[in-house]
Amino acid sequence: MAAKRTPEEARAAREAKLDEVREQLNAQVEKLVTGEDWKQALSFAAKFRSRSVNNSWLIFAQHQAAWEAGRVPEPMPTYVAGFRQWEQLGRRVEKGQKGYAILAPVIGKFASKTPTSPMSWRRLAPRETPQPGEKVKSEMIGAKVAYVFDISQTTGPDVPLPPSPQLLEGEAPAGLREGLIRQVEEAGFTFMPVPHEGMIHGANGITRFDDRQVAVRTNMDDAAQVKTLVHELAHVKMHGPDQVEARQHRGIGEVEAESVALMVGAAHGMDTSSYTIPYVSGWAMAADGKNPIQIVQATAERVRKVAVKILDRLDTMQINDGTPPGLAHDAPAQTAARTLEHRATERREPARSTSQRLAGAAQPASSLRGLS
Repeated sequence: MAAKRTPEEARAAREAKLDEVREQLNAQVEKLVTGEDWKQALSFAAKFRSRSVNNSWLIFAQHQAAWEAGRVPEPMPTYVAGFRQWEQLGRRVEKGQKGYAILAPVIGKFASKTPTSPMSWRRLAPRETPQPGEKVKSEMIGAKVAYVFDISQTTGPDVPLPPSPQLLEGEAPAGLREGLIRQVEEAGFTFMPVPHEGMIHGANGITRFDDRQVAVRTNMDDAAQVKTLVHELAHVKMHGPDQVEARQHRGIGEVEAESVALMVGAAHGMDTSSYTIPYVSGWAMAADGKNPIQIVQATAERVRKVAVKILDRLDTMQINDGTPPGLAHDAPAQTAARTLEHRATERREPARSTSQRLAGAAQPASSLRGLS
């Protein structure tokens, strides 16, 4: 019979396990973002011009309307380009598809022989050539309506796409959902299950700090819902209005939240890698100034601390001390009871019955923000 570990030894073993999970995340992200599929996807994406913030919102809103009308298969736009640009890439817009109206700049050309004098510049007429000795510059002089199409509105040769997150399937470990909801509510937020992603801007979950709400869509398997709930709880704990850097760089915040979800899931025997690795890689790539591996490594300590805090407040059976099943000879009910008693003592609050922990489910509320 194995010697019983002290609480300190059990905690150290669990944290070592979390460190091992983090190292696996680093390795898998590095493998993905340095692979040929990822490089080809980035090369393809580079052919698309960036959109202004206003045009991005216009595209998003019109794509949502197209999705609700059944004209496109997914609620989120991906690659967006003009009609002729898609033709240059070998794809054609499907018959009956409507373009998304955006504001395109109208560019004028100006010429001057004395460019240091602001009043000396004159606008060139269409096809007019500058005079000898004149300097030429281009400036935006207005805007016009143009139309773009999402790749899902086109057909043609396959294009290289980065691996996409795959929703988890099956059931989550017993009690995990309830424990996470309790922590959301203890932080002063309301948990709100919503029927479908159309109610939360096409996302799986959303955290809104102004209304202090966390929403998760329920038209996913239980495991996917619970994984998303961990992700949103991490946002609650890490990315409030006082966390300026994380809120200014959404990519960093998303890497942190999903990394916490990976660790909490791993402590319960859940493998979230099919969703987490592509998700973390994509958002790490979107964060400016560092490569994805640096982003994941830089967030590691904050992620581990938050994951441990969440795990410490869960009354669930966790992979916490590395002891193989079968070495503990106590009856399962007795083992679970002692686990609950130990964790309740750590939190300095009385252990509660299962019925008490499940009581008081959150009522739906309204208004949302903060996608994941």
